[in-house]
Amino acid sequence: MEGIPAFDSGSGALHVIVETPKGSRNKFDYDPAFDVFRLAGVLPAGAVFPFDFGFVPSTLGEDGDPLDVLLLMESSVAVGCLVSGRLIGAIEAEQTEDGETVRNDRLIAVPSASHQHRDIQGLNDLSSAVLEEIEHFFASYNDFKGKTFHPVGRSGPERARRLVEGAMLLR
Repeated sequence: MEGIPAFDSGSGALHVIVETPKGSRNKFDYDPAFDVFRLAGVLPAGAVFPFDFGFVPSTLGEDGDPLDVLLLMESSVAVGCLVSGRLIGAIEAEQTEDGETVRNDRLIAVPSASHQHRDIQGLNDLSSAVLEEIEHFFASYNDFKGKTFHPVGRSGPERARRLVEGAMLLR
């Protein structure tokens, strides 16, 4: 995914590479050494990704990985699909593993081409139940992996964009 910028230079849309489709128990990770998507784990029975999950190319977060994005879509897309999206906010969070705590925020976006979500401009346009379910999913998912995920706040699209801009490798 080297060379794909975080934002489209023409439209300003966020680029999202989907790693794990909505409804999947399988967690996939992009492996840059082999330029493929690798099976990284399987969720326990009854647990699935609530929305498409991926990353912003050409970014690097505090956890050493590209920034994470949850993409609210009508239906899932294939692993590896590049989706143009609009940031609507972020769940800012700390993640602890082996006694080390780092920031590991979850950006929230909607596809630019979405009909169902075209009126969503910020997290305040989502129900509190949806946001709580998202936070619960990531807490449970990380707990299953022996990590702790602790949301420290929710922010809107402007702050989410600043988080991306601060993590960009390509300018």
